[in-house]
Amino acid sequence: MRYACLIYFDPQKAFNQSPEAEAVLRDSEPYNAELTASGHMVAAHALTLPQAAMTVQVRDGKMSATDGPFMETKEMLGGIVLIEARDLNEAVRIAGGIPFARLGFVEVRPLVDYSQPRPTL
Repeated sequence: MRYACLIYFDPQKAFNQSPEAEAVLRDSEPYNAELTASGHMVAAHALTLPQAAMTVQVRDGKMSATDGPFMETKEMLGGIVLIEARDLNEAVRIAGGIPFARLGFVEVRPLVDYSQPRPTL
């Protein structure tokens, strides 16, 4: 099954050139290579800072776009790692190895299986 590992962190901590931040940045590429070698990696992408983003919405048939993120928060979505794992437990174990988990947090979310019924609320 595929899981999205959504990586959140405070850019002030990630890019402050502290020894911890430098270690996380240095360790990210080797961990991605390890996931690729083990067959768990599907894709990994870092995102630009929120200032480069646009937020789009459509209401009553009209589209509007605004600069930057919609929400104000210290932590930002900084990257996405798409993995293959047997189950959620294995996905969580893999996400625990993502170096940015040491600075922020990683949300692990299963991808939708469209062959299954839609969720009910």
